Amino acid sequence: MRAALTSLGVVIGVAAILTMIAVAEGTNRRMKKEMQSLGSNLLLVLPGAQTTSGARMGSGGVQTLTYEDAVAIGELDSVDSAAPTVRKVVQAIYTHLHWSTSMLGTTPSYARVRDYEMAQGRFFSLREMQSQAKVCLLGRTVADNIFFDEDPVGKTIRLNRLPFRVIGVLKEKGSSPGGRDQDDIILMPLVTAQRKLMGITHVRAMFVRAVDGRLREAEEEVGILLRQRHRIPPRGENDFTIRNLTDIIERAESASRTMGFMLGAVASVSLVVGGIGIMNIMLVSVTERTREIGIRRAVGATRSDVRMQFFMEALILCGFGGVLGIVAGAGTAYMLSRFGDFEFAFPLWAVALSFLFSIGVGVVFGFYPALKASRINPIEALRYE
Repeated sequence: MRAALTSLGVVIGVAAILTMIAVAEGTNRRMKKEMQSLGSNLLLVLPGAQTTSGARMGSGGVQTLTYEDAVAIGELDSVDSAAPTVRKVVQAIYTHLHWSTSMLGTTPSYARVRDYEMAQGRFFSLREMQSQAKVCLLGRTVADNIFFDEDPVGKTIRLNRLPFRVIGVLKEKGSSPGGRDQDDIILMPLVTAQRKLMGITHVRAMFVRAVDGRLREAEEEVGILLRQRHRIPPRGENDFTIRNLTDIIERAESASRTMGFMLGAVASVSLVVGGIGIMNIMLVSVTERTREIGIRRAVGATRSDVRMQFFMEALILCGFGGVLGIVAGAGTAYMLSRFGDFEFAFPLWAVALSFLFSIGVGVVFGFYPALKASRINPIEALRYE
């Protein structure tokens, strides 16, 4: 019973460390997938100036970006493609079914910029955009909620009382870093959205995909180009904001790693406490087994034999506790992932590190009791009552 209770401290410590690592790793993996779903090598251009505190002045009503700006940006050598966008909440109706969703008007290049793929049908063409064709593509969430098992391609839906023909269904993208469902969306040609649904000529945002390895160069060139096109004087403030999404991803990953390290450090305190408990029990055990030590020495055991005996006992207790802690940590992390908002992640390096940590606790906190046992005088040990 005493050995089991002694190991319990190590079990709790190892389980706590592994659970914290699993939570941090699972959250990090989920966040990476969400960030990757945005696309790679991306710049986001928004209307309105940015203040020194990072807040963007203006709102969606600021009219400083146009489709022509996006066309000019797309011609830069460092830019792969650019896609202007407008957004509006619409009511999608098919027969008697209604679904409130987000409509995104954009250009055909949006598929490449945001890494969208088709599950069914096709993307709209440049000619359809220029002719203000009333066609649209559905995200998986929209398709599932108004068509269920029916094939949406070729069907007609109504958006704010206007008929639109469905020409494709997008592959699933999952949630964005902000938690918004990226599949709860309807895409349509930019000019159609501007003229038929919104009555505007400007755009609300632009996604710019840079050529591989030239993201910083693209960011600088886009800024210079927009200042020239908007005739901003040399010392004038920009009427647009450029956000580097790669920087946002890197900062988020760095914050996640830091949080994981902090959680692991806090959890390791319980393992150290468990080690102190083992040291305490081992010291008590040395006192209680003084006559045993004397008898062993009398029949020929050396100091190193006695030292190794108590040292191995501490290692076995910690090793056994480490194994149980790994099992407990895996079970706890799995249960948390089932009910929490992160993936189940149990990296092998964390398992090995936790086990080695538990063995290290045995080495550190078992050394002194073993050394004390080996230094007991055999004659005094035999007389001990």
